[in-house]
Amino acid sequence: MTRFAAPIAEQIWDMKYRLKDGDGTVQDKSVEDSWRRVATALASVEKDAAHWEPKFYSALEDFKFLPAGRILAGAGTGRTVTLFNCFVMGTIPDSMGGIFDMLKEAALTMQQGGGIGYDFSTIRPKGADVKGVAADASGPLSFMDVWDAMCRTIMSAGSRRGAMMATMRCDHPDIEQFIEAKQDAARLRMFNLSVLVTDPFMEAVKADGSWDLKFDGKVYHTVQARDLWNKIMKGTYEYAEPGVIFIDRINKMNNLSYCEDIAATNPCGEQPLPPYGACLLGSINLARLVAEPFEKGASLDLDALDDLVRTAIRMMDNVVDASRFPLEAQAREAEAKRRIGLGVTGLADALLMVGEEYGTPQAAAMCEKWLHAIARASYMASAELAKEKGAFPLFDKGKYLASGSLAHMDQDVRDAIGEYGIRNALLTSIAPTGTISLYAGNVSSGIEPVFAYAYTRKVLQKDGSRTEEEVVDYAVKLYRDKFGADAELPGHFVNAQTLAPLAHVRMQAAAQKWVDSSISKTINCPEDISFDDFKEVYMEAYESGCKGCTTYRPNDVTGSVLSVSQTSEATPETDEGAEVVYLSDPLDRPQALEGNTYKLKWPDSEHAIYITINDILIGGHRRPFEVFINSKNMEHFAWTVALTRMISAVFRRGGDVSFVVEELKAVFDPRGGAWIKGKYIPSILAAIGGVIETHLIQTGFIAGEGLGLKTDPQAEVSQLGASGGKPKGKACSSCGGYEMRMVEGCMTCASCGFSKCG
Repeated sequence: MTRFAAPIAEQIWDMKYRLKDGDGTVQDKSVEDSWRRVATALASVEKDAAHWEPKFYSALEDFKFLPAGRILAGAGTGRTVTLFNCFVMGTIPDSMGGIFDMLKEAALTMQQGGGIGYDFSTIRPKGADVKGVAADASGPLSFMDVWDAMCRTIMSAGSRRGAMMATMRCDHPDIEQFIEAKQDAARLRMFNLSVLVTDPFMEAVKADGSWDLKFDGKVYHTVQARDLWNKIMKGTYEYAEPGVIFIDRINKMNNLSYCEDIAATNPCGEQPLPPYGACLLGSINLARLVAEPFEKGASLDLDALDDLVRTAIRMMDNVVDASRFPLEAQAREAEAKRRIGLGVTGLADALLMVGEEYGTPQAAAMCEKWLHAIARASYMASAELAKEKGAFPLFDKGKYLASGSLAHMDQDVRDAIGEYGIRNALLTSIAPTGTISLYAGNVSSGIEPVFAYAYTRKVLQKDGSRTEEEVVDYAVKLYRDKFGADAELPGHFVNAQTLAPLAHVRMQAAAQKWVDSSISKTINCPEDISFDDFKEVYMEAYESGCKGCTTYRPNDVTGSVLSVSQTSEATPETDEGAEVVYLSDPLDRPQALEGNTYKLKWPDSEHAIYITINDILIGGHRRPFEVFINSKNMEHFAWTVALTRMISAVFRRGGDVSFVVEELKAVFDPRGGAWIKGKYIPSILAAIGGVIETHLIQTGFIAGEGLGLKTDPQAEVSQLGASGGKPKGKACSSCGGYEMRMVEGCMTCASCGFSKCG
């Protein structure tokens, strides 16, 4: 019997978490081997490893405790990778040398697979004086462009590019340019952007007062606070960015407010961190802890939850000692505070199982009850660990117990902390769980509502063909296994497509009360929501105690929300009239093709490289069909032939093949790249990628440098929706599928699990 609840779960395990050698040889023969590998690695730091290894294995078994992907993939492998998910880098100095020192640190962190956050508020605004050089400053946005280019180049561990978060204070003189930066479709594509909103600013917004934009004590501009707020709101209403972080609340509620100041978060926002702050993540799968699901007496097993949380806290604390770190400063920060972030996934499924409708006051109360139980067990377990192993080095009993998030903690927990100290300064966080929720059988993600009860997924087979499979929500499958495949779902089964935005806010606020860090959550808004109602979502998030707010409103710019099917009826694999074509068999080569040949001269190379790209015409549109790469330099012969064959094979399969460009441009040569036409190119392969990209732009296949398809074939996708209409959505840059959706602040592919945020 397989342990996996759905085929997609086994596929995700095989792709993401199964240990394989560099040549593809499988080391983890089964998922039990993966659990054993992780349990053994995390028990190895214990004095009595033989006692703890089976307990750790039991927690992992049947997907009850889900360590974050970096732990599942990296623990016990012996590889030089970090097991931490989240990093905020050091404070950026307002000097050229300091800025580029920070850039180097970012590159080293991303190379090991860490997502990073930066506050760019510390860089002087554009036009400010630069002493000693008789020049004006270029401003923080210009340096963000440099970071963005670096991120495109670095390929992180596990073949994932890193993700980045950039924050800027709402009183920085360049804040308006920051808000509008990503409205240029070619700019800052590797960043998520969030504005650090202060309490005085929100009060000024409500009072319609003035607001000073200042740096280093100098006021550069004065604006109306409400006008600036509307500009932030308009940006996220139309472009889904920037997000909003209520930074004063974060610092006020921080357990460590006595020894750190926070000005940035990790890429998905659930971890506000100080300079060089690092945090690891894990999730309790609530969907596995419901007793008698869908019966009258259904309930979450709170005793089992308490026991599981205590084991999970111990495992995560051990990760601090077992992990490597890209930078020594990150290791010191992690060891000094031993910050961890235990959260949940499967919350919406668990609510369905106990008969509650997500988003209602009753469901919010249930959510708060469960999160309280997790927080209580987490803090008590960490206090007991402190008794056994010692408190975190910067623990100060009086100051710690006086911190914001401890004010409403149970008295017996506070007493235990007072007596023993606490092992981990912060303990709870709700992270994006898109991939691990699929690995756990497609449970609902984090504290999000069920996105869709079922959808059809196209799976690429080894022979190059694609088959269809239905991916069903875990709770829905359980319900139909229990009551019959044709059983009608009860009325309390709601999903993200039908929920009112304020119902999302209610659930986020309920969870936030017992989460000492923050929450990664997307509030889905209908396309036709009015601007005033949209602004009310953010105001309600602020007033109800949330630490941040991220929304997604589908429109022509952001793309449409994925339409989903509740049937798995097979449909043709060819769209009808769009320029993007998906076929099980390669496209046939016509007798004649249109094409262009480009000459590429690489510095210090004796012979030029000639690149010919031929296009096929489909539906009146040109799309790349084949590539030929030639050079008289015999040193290049083997790899140019291989590249020609591989790229051409990809092109002839159809679909959105623009990812080929990004993969080539990300290759860097350890011997160094070259400057071509005033731009640094990290390798010959990257230069070839640039030539192909130029051709695709000129022929209208992609919209511009660093972008995807010029025309999104939203109306011509080949799956049928439940109502017979055709779903809309953007193609995934990794697999080409049309299952992209906004999950916890990041566009994520339901087919392959790809997400910019990791």
